[in-house]
Amino acid sequence: MGIRHTQSYKIQAVEKALNRSPQTSLQEIADSLGVGYSTLGKWISKSRKHELENVGPMMKTKEKRPQDWSLEERLTIVISCASLEEEKMNAYCREQGIYSHHVKQWKEDFANGHSSVSKVTSQTQLKQLKKENKILKKDLNRKDKALAETAALLVLQKKVNAIWGSDEGSLQ
Repeated sequence: MGIRHTQSYKIQAVEKALNRSPQTSLQEIADSLGVGYSTLGKWISKSRKHELENVGPMMKTKEKRPQDWSLEERLTIVISCASLEEEKMNAYCREQGIYSHHVKQWKEDFANGHSSVSKVTSQTQLKQLKKENKILKKDLNRKDKALAETAALLVLQKKVNAIWGSDEGSLQ
């Protein structure tokens, strides 16, 4: 039987996989973690079904997701962690509600000039546009039904007028 990983390790691996940059493949993440591609895939699947939950205080105290951090906040964390040893950096990151791989990724993003905050912003804008689109489609559907009903009433009015003759007070 293979190595048994702790629940927190699995959660950290899933977060690393889900928060990876677009240039990094899932296979590369699995290789860097030393786990099989299918194993990482199973962990991701379980996390989506909420079967991979951490009941420890670390997950409960986290105020926001790493991708929700602003560029200024990210830079502050990267600078704060720059002089820390690995163990102290991990402890500091836990206090902040993030993992050390987030800090490493942010440092790399700053060095390469990439900004994943703009991706989050565009995702937020996309959600807002989808919501607005849904509302507009619903409104358009309602207006289409009203127009069809009015058209049907006009056709019926013409038929009634053709059969019974038109009244002096009605429109033709």
